[in-house]
Amino acid sequence: MPFIGDLDLTQVRDGTLEPFISARLAQGRSHKTVNGSLGIVRRILRLCASRWRDENGLTWLEHAPLITMLPLVGHQREPRPMSWHEQKRLLPALPAHLARMALFVLNTGVRDDVVCSLQWEWEIKVPQLGISVFEVPQAHVKGRRRSRVAVCNSVAQSIVESVRGQHETHVFVWRRERRSRTELEPVMTYRPIEAMNNTAWQRARKEAGLGDLHVHDLRHTVGMRLREARVSESTVSDVLWHSTRSMTHHYSVAQVVELHSALEQIKDDSGRWNKSLAMLKLEQKGQPAEASPAEVPHEGKTAYGTKLVSR
Repeated sequence: MPFIGDLDLTQVRDGTLEPFISARLAQGRSHKTVNGSLGIVRRILRLCASRWRDENGLTWLEHAPLITMLPLVGHQREPRPMSWHEQKRLLPALPAHLARMALFVLNTGVRDDVVCSLQWEWEIKVPQLGISVFEVPQAHVKGRRRSRVAVCNSVAQSIVESVRGQHETHVFVWRRERRSRTELEPVMTYRPIEAMNNTAWQRARKEAGLGDLHVHDLRHTVGMRLREARVSESTVSDVLWHSTRSMTHHYSVAQVVELHSALEQIKDDSGRWNKSLAMLKLEQKGQPAEASPAEVPHEGKTAYGTKLVSR
């Protein structure tokens, strides 16, 4: 609605979807975003032609029409990982609950939808390492092939401990705090967070001068930092939950130790100066260049861990 809502199923095809596509592109939606909607339409039409049947046992459609996707080549936004200097600008600009979530992503590599849905019942404590892992059910894993494990390094674990007890089921929650009479308990109770990419995120990235930085770019940042730390490609894939044939279905202690060790290498600024091609392109277009390591004091864990979590 309102583009195809009044059409019969047999009328839904490329031609009748064109007004919807044109309207979304005019709103500034990317080809990938529009394709996501077209994919849903395509899926429903295929079910109508194969699985869903009427009272006479006949499928709703005889054949599913071919739904043409928009081209992605030349229309996809390039990954835009952050530097440590940019991270120092972004985190203080975020509300405390979003800053905790962003820092958790930067130290675990999980997707933002996993952070929003992370639950205490998924937690498995690993006393030998002094950390927890979270076994994320298959329903919350992109591709839904199997459950996956999110491993905490020491910074991520400190964030988990800072919010323990706030909510019965969800790890990351928020509430509107009192601005006056702060000695009283807030009227609003803690509630789960639906999405990290909200107006607060967009306002913070603008304040930090980070343009159109996406929440997903935090994962790209983790990948870049792991490679910078010379972590093996297979371990990087396991951290980021990329599909690999080598990952066993049931994680072993050795695998958890390996992933934890890799993530410990990216918890602090290493002092190595590095830029992605996306950063270089931004500078070439005239945006201010970031400071070099010599101009930025190395604050270590205090800047990204304990100090922030205590906010």
